[in-house]
Amino acid sequence: MKSLLVLLLIGSSAFSQSTAPLHNATAAELLEKLAPTNQPMTRSLGGRNLVPQAKSVDLVIRFELDSAKLQEPSKPLLDNLITAMKSDRLSQFNFKIEGHTDAQGSQAYNLRLSQSRAQSVATYLSAQGIDPQRLGVEGKGFSELLLPQKPNAAENRRVKITALP
Repeated sequence: MKSLLVLLLIGSSAFSQSTAPLHNATAAELLEKLAPTNQPMTRSLGGRNLVPQAKSVDLVIRFELDSAKLQEPSKPLLDNLITAMKSDRLSQFNFKIEGHTDAQGSQAYNLRLSQSRAQSVATYLSAQGIDPQRLGVEGKGFSELLLPQKPNAAENRRVKITALP
């Protein structure tokens, strides 16, 4: 069966780190990449509150072609993510799951597909014990291409997860 390579991006777009996507990562590696540290800190717009800088990691997740069905080879990586999300260091975080597509096809089709892929990831995470109240889902379609200079590139087909402190 044909498949699409989809990136799972974790972290805040405002503070994303440029590293190669991980095909395999242990729960400990994911925890180290995602858990907040005491520094560096950034000021909020009001100038009074200090918040930890968001941390991110890119993961490679596979879906079936034109589908939101997760492929089996992606599940161990998601299981490691779940272990990290359940850890003491991340257990108080909520996560926003955004689905993204490339620019092939209509805007309406891609919006539905991206929403379905984001929901598929959220459903898998919650089925494995992550409280669904910690997970928000949004489809973006092709409105936020990772590689705008290559609108049909596989890297644009992804699910992004943002840790919300």
